[in-house]
Amino acid sequence: MTFAYLGLGSNVGDRLAQLETAISILNDKDGITVTQTSLIYETDPVGYVDQPQFLNQCIEIQTTLNPKALLKACLDTEQQLHRVRDIRWGPRTLDVDILLYGNQIINEAELIVPHPRMLERSFVLIPLNDIATHVIEPNSNKEIGHLVTPDDSVKQYKI
Repeated sequence: MTFAYLGLGSNVGDRLAQLETAISILNDKDGITVTQTSLIYETDPVGYVDQPQFLNQCIEIQTTLNPKALLKACLDTEQQLHRVRDIRWGPRTLDVDILLYGNQIINEAELIVPHPRMLERSFVLIPLNDIATHVIEPNSNKEIGHLVTPDDSVKQYKI
């Protein structure tokens, strides 16, 4: 059993329902148990900025899936929620990224873990810190809680 951390984001349709449904879908998959969820944050888009704000959340899972099988489960979940990939960093019903997989460093064409832009993104680090403050990010060898910097553009979403 491996602990892994996933980042979820949505900015199309009922954003909150998309996140809740994604967590349910992932938790129902064989080999995945959702063990913690972060608060939900509303954030401005990055990269392609002419789009609605995102809701972002991180989840901790326990999994028996290997990293590639977990990636497939994440991509399948996106497809179930009608993810369309037209514009890089563009609008989406759901985005599910593998942020951390145990303490592994994976650098393959189809999968890089820890997520390659994780340390640059407050919309990932702030919710990740909610559930993984003392988890070590293997590239920096620092706890997540030591990597977070305040960012006024990342606001807790009031449910």
